Amino acid sequence: MTAPAGQFLAGKRIIVAGGSFAALSFILALEQLWDTSLERPKVILYERDDRDKSIGKDPYMLNINGASRNDGLIAIQQLGLLNEVRKHASLNGGDIRVWADNWKWLSSINPTAYGSLPAATMRVTRADLKRILVEKAETTTRTTLNWGSACTSAERLPSGEIRVTISDGATQDCDLLVAADGANSTMRACFRPNDMKTEYAGASQIGGISRLPGGVPKPIDKDYGLQMSSGEGVCCIYNPFDKETVAWAVSTVGPEREPKTDFTVAEFEDLKKEALETASMFQEPFKTVVEATMPDTAFIRPAKEKFAFQHDASLKGVMFIGDANHILSPFEFVGANLALKDGWDLAEQICSNTSMDAATASYDRVSISRFEPVFSFSHERIGFGHSTGKKWLFYKYGMAAQRGLKQVH
Repeated sequence: MTAPAGQFLAGKRIIVAGGSFAALSFILALEQLWDTSLERPKVILYERDDRDKSIGKDPYMLNINGASRNDGLIAIQQLGLLNEVRKHASLNGGDIRVWADNWKWLSSINPTAYGSLPAATMRVTRADLKRILVEKAETTTRTTLNWGSACTSAERLPSGEIRVTISDGATQDCDLLVAADGANSTMRACFRPNDMKTEYAGASQIGGISRLPGGVPKPIDKDYGLQMSSGEGVCCIYNPFDKETVAWAVSTVGPEREPKTDFTVAEFEDLKKEALETASMFQEPFKTVVEATMPDTAFIRPAKEKFAFQHDASLKGVMFIGDANHILSPFEFVGANLALKDGWDLAEQICSNTSMDAATASYDRVSISRFEPVFSFSHERIGFGHSTGKKWLFYKYGMAAQRGLKQVH
């Protein structure tokens, strides 16, 4: 069937590599936005992990933000899932609080909810959000979901189609390949082999997730927090998950460290000791939080990043979304937000343009302009959190002035 003008993928085949937030947002948005008077494209998704592992493999709490039209809650709202996500989430002001080593309040960012959204942030477990998206895809789309089956390679055929090899050795040809297979994207290695390197952002973290049966202590029990040393260049990020659980990460600048998540008993004890010695200036409850770390959650994590790229002529018929295209350092927790919007925006541009070239150009404008300020802000946060000398004094007095203005108002 020849695609009518404006629906160049009508009756065509789309393969989605990966079952990420970006991938699921894309297939849900495409189902919702497609002109029902036209033949639908055949959409096939391949995800390496089996269904249950894909949903439950990450214990982290996500902040899905809604302070601007570019935030993830807007995508959730557009997908018609706001009420369902809200059932499993807590509403949050999205505040980011900055504390001194002695827990004196230094500053805060207090966003407001955008438009009709119920809050500036919804806090939801990754597993709950993933399950909601998967169940929606299973019950409302015609996408074929292949769990435990990965796209292992891809190539362009002389016809212009993309041939994808699956982990069982079979091949599938498609008119559009949507690569949403994460930071170490296999599809990027096929089409952009010289673009696999991530850049070190200059700081490394050590940390984990702590469980405190008596409750997460104040003042880190509600909001995302950053504790700063008094000019020694050390900071600690806190992200409370629930009443008893909080993630923490002590950070310093310096040479890039090797990432690590699998620790022996002795190595785990050494990691906690290193955290306590590095941030010895931090007063309680810092020590209590570190001592309560669950061993299987401990990590050493260098801050790695990768700037978003545009889709040039060499990528015709292949679109990269989410972490397959861009990677943020762990100093900016909005990766899921970007992925959700990427998926929606790609589907929207496909359905509202008259060619794939036009849709690609429109998508790049939207996606990259959304990523750029977040990327820049992550660098500002690294510089701020590890400030020393005159820079620390500049921030110190600047935060004091901000507190004064807030007290006046």
